[in-house]
Formats: sequence, C-alpha cells, structure tokens
Amino acid sequence: MNYYEAQIKIKPFSEEAADVISALLGEIGYESFIIEDDVLLAYINEKEYSQDLLKGVLKELPIDVETEYSSKVIEQKNWNEEWEKNYFQPIIIEGRCVIHSTFHKNIPNAEYDILIDPKMAFGTGHHETTSQMLMEILENDFNNKTVLDMGCGTAVLAILAVMKGAKSARAIDIDDWVCDNANENIKLNNVSSIDVQCGDASLLSDGRKYDIILANINRNILLNDMQFYVKTLNDNGSLYMSGFYEEDLPFITKEAERLGLKLDNYKSKNRWVAAKFIK
Repeated sequence: MNYYEAQIKIKPFSEEAADVISALLGEIGYESFIIEDDVLLAYINEKEYSQDLLKGVLKELPIDVETEYSSKVIEQKNWNEEWEKNYFQPIIIEGRCVIHSTFHKNIPNAEYDILIDPKMAFGTGHHETTSQMLMEILENDFNNKTVLDMGCGTAVLAILAVMKGAKSARAIDIDDWVCDNANENIKLNNVSSIDVQCGDASLLSDGRKYDIILANINRNILLNDMQFYVKTLNDNGSLYMSGFYEEDLPFITKEAERLGLKLDNYKSKNRWVAAKFIK
C-alpha cells in the first residue's frame, strides 16, 4: 500500500497550530502526523488522497496562520525503521505503564510493559489523546469487563485494557493496514482475547454488548457514531471518548445527554480532552 505525504509549512509555526491542522486533516482521512523542522508531515492512503480536500482544509483554517504545502506519493517502507531513527521514544504513563518498541534498549521497569511497533498506525502514547485514554484505563476498574476499542490504531488501548484484567476486547479500525499492525502488536504482547476487525460503526449491529467502550477518534465521527456506541453499551457501562478539543466538549456532552449518558469526568491537556460518560 502506498501513501501520500503532504508537507505543510506553517507560518508562524507552533505545535498548537500543527495540532489544529492535524485534527482537521484527520477528519478527511489522514492517519499519521509528524513534525520535522517546523514542517507538518501528514500521511494518507493513496486511494483516499484528494488535492481539493487538502486545499479546502488549509484555506478555511480557524486559526491565524499561513500555510504552504506540497505532496508526493511515497512507497511502502519500513516504518519501524523510520520511527526508530527519528520519532518514537519510550514513554511512561503515570509511572505505571511503559510503552516502547522492539528496537528500544534499557527500558525502565513498570507495572505494565507494552510493546508497540507503530508503522503508520496512530497510538504510541505520545499524543495527548492517547496518553489521557491510557491514564483513564490505569485509573479505572477493567477487571472481567468486556471492552470495545473504536478507532483502535496500534491497539495500545485494547492491549492495556486486557493487561488490566478485561475479559475480552474488540478492536475496530477502518484501515486494513492499521488492523494488520494492531494484530502484530497484540502478538508482540502475548495477550489474548482481543478480536481485531476492519470496518466502521456498522459492525456494531451484530448485537454484542460491552461494559466499556473506548473511542479515540475525532469530534465529527464521535458525534455521528455515538448513537451506535450507546446501543451496544450495557447499563451502567462507561464510554470514554477523546480526539477533540475543550471547546468541543459542550457539543459532545449535549449529544451524549440526548442519548442517555451522563458526564462523569474529563481530563484536559494542551486543550485536548478525554471524557468519561456513564449510561
């Protein structure tokens, strides 16, 4: 599978501006983002690339920056090698969970040790949305629970949920490349009871029920698919959502309340939110 790489120069550059642009590009199919020398690199499946959509997003930005972009097709490569050389460093969550890859050495000891070879999939724990969702898993009871991980990326959330005692986990992502990577990471960690499927929320029509749902995606998909999550969530079950900003929380909460959920609490870091709702 080949990907398009969009190289976006942002003036003036800031990580906050890069985050905003990344979130907007995520809504049109971009899967992975890297900052390199104050340039945002964004990656999308070659079949889904649209220059017009990219132009439209950059033209209508809600922030006061200027952008220039170029794009090119890149052939499938050894993404583990790229991450090893340039980007992915071990990360420790709340002193209890360490996330690292097979190429890392001298890994600190932690209660939960997770191996991730990320390739193009999102979810190394470095982004605020993933790290906050990992914190929620660490802080809450997953023992003997049935778990659904929507937009699973590397499957790091499902893996930690099972390590924390979940009875089973179902991990769903729309990209077959991501699903392959999720399965690879599950095998790396020798965890069982995780079922990976490629598709979207339409897969949830099979009648299966869950005690806990983890959805780290983006605002628009969450608002659109929340109704399907609620139908599959057991009474008194928990829905954790992330992938949106503080200013989006009222819209997420309004839709959640309309569907019979109640906001329990939320975390915020650099304006990114992870929220817990109870049915």
